[in-house]
Amino acid sequence: MNSDPILKVVFFCTESGREPVRLWLLELEKEDRKVIGEDMKLVQFRWPLGMPLVRKISADLWEVRSHLSSGRVARVFFTVAGNEMALLHGFIKKSQKTPLKDLETANARQALWLSNQDT
Repeated sequence: MNSDPILKVVFFCTESGREPVRLWLLELEKEDRKVIGEDMKLVQFRWPLGMPLVRKISADLWEVRSHLSSGRVARVFFTVAGNEMALLHGFIKKSQKTPLKDLETANARQALWLSNQDT
């Protein structure tokens, strides 16, 4: 792996200063955080990537697909602008289809984050 990352990982931050993905990660078990972290690192150092690790959802929105302990599956939505990868929303997947609420959350945060990049 190259010693220099292609993307800088940043957490989406709300107006109140909360970082939802960071808070979500802290709720997970240490082993699961490590798996997700390794997957993020792979994306960070080898961008652009595709399936099976990264799936494009829409224009400038992707998901990292992490396989956790006990057969669980985590998804982290992210967007890329310039050399930054912003982690927008994370969740444990409970069904085959991505819940609309999670997609809407990621889209709303993406719009906010991208609009702040212009300023």
